[in-house]
Amino acid sequence: MKITQLLPVAIKVDKSQLPPQLLEELKPYKARRPGRFLLEAAYCWTVVFAVIVAAVLLQSWVATVVAIIVVATRQNVLALLVHEQTHCTGLKAYPGDILTNLIAGYPLLLLTVEGYAQVHLAHHGKYFSQDDPDYRRKIGEEWNYPMTPGKFLQLLLGDVLALNVVKLVRGKKPSSTDEGFARRNNMPRWLRPAYLLGLAIVLSVTELWGVFLLYWVLPLLTITQLIIRWGAVCEHQYNRLGASVQETTPLIVLKWWEKLILPNLNFTYHLYHHYFPGVSFGQLPKVHEAFVRHGLVDDDAVFYGYWSYLKFLLSEEVPGQVSARYAR
Repeated sequence: MKITQLLPVAIKVDKSQLPPQLLEELKPYKARRPGRFLLEAAYCWTVVFAVIVAAVLLQSWVATVVAIIVVATRQNVLALLVHEQTHCTGLKAYPGDILTNLIAGYPLLLLTVEGYAQVHLAHHGKYFSQDDPDYRRKIGEEWNYPMTPGKFLQLLLGDVLALNVVKLVRGKKPSSTDEGFARRNNMPRWLRPAYLLGLAIVLSVTELWGVFLLYWVLPLLTITQLIIRWGAVCEHQYNRLGASVQETTPLIVLKWWEKLILPNLNFTYHLYHHYFPGVSFGQLPKVHEAFVRHGLVDDDAVFYGYWSYLKFLLSEEVPGQVSARYAR
């Protein structure tokens, strides 16, 4: 698959070449942060319930649309909390996986910590090889960037219309090649069915099925899928078999209002996450600051804001001639 324009390489050295002083400086960041993890989950659910209650009380189509969009952004946050727990940066694997499933995984209906961990840890362990499940499901023209604006909008429209849900769900399922990365702690098999049955009973007794379908299932199948695609696009440049993390992972520094509108638990610092998967999301900006202090970041290769990265995604230039104009 031909890549029309390679990503600018933001970090000047490979992880194996990082200076010992920097590694020593980063040691305090490699610790579980259960307080921040649970606080983020509590804030997320507070926002969800607040916007849904407001929309139901206001009985306005504007309030309904706003609520659906806001809920979708928080569903993405819940998925990112599952990602955090996959690396146990929030809670211990047991019983942390159970709690995370209850507050973040099961509410998303098709996601569990143990299922996602098996796929995602294989991605880390076999990065951009034929055995990388994340790479295998994101190859082809659909994931070949840069691309034309028309094609990009066509993909986003497919997500909004829920046309790509089945494909995305299938891609998240672990295969036999991912078995070496399976979670060792056994999740009670009865827990998820019991959770879903309990949810169905509560919705039936309270007669809230309509609210649930409109304000939870609808955004999950539409807007949330669009947000997930955007997150994946910001995560790596695909179709580059055998390439390194440095070469395929953009470094995007968001503006404060972008973090407010589309919270992503610092996911655009994804390059540092691959270098240090044991560092909690809340500490990633500090890792970036440390890299800058040590002169390891090429500022011309950093994308400042989503718009600058979007310009790169929709551009086409001669391979290898990356212009610094995309950085700001």
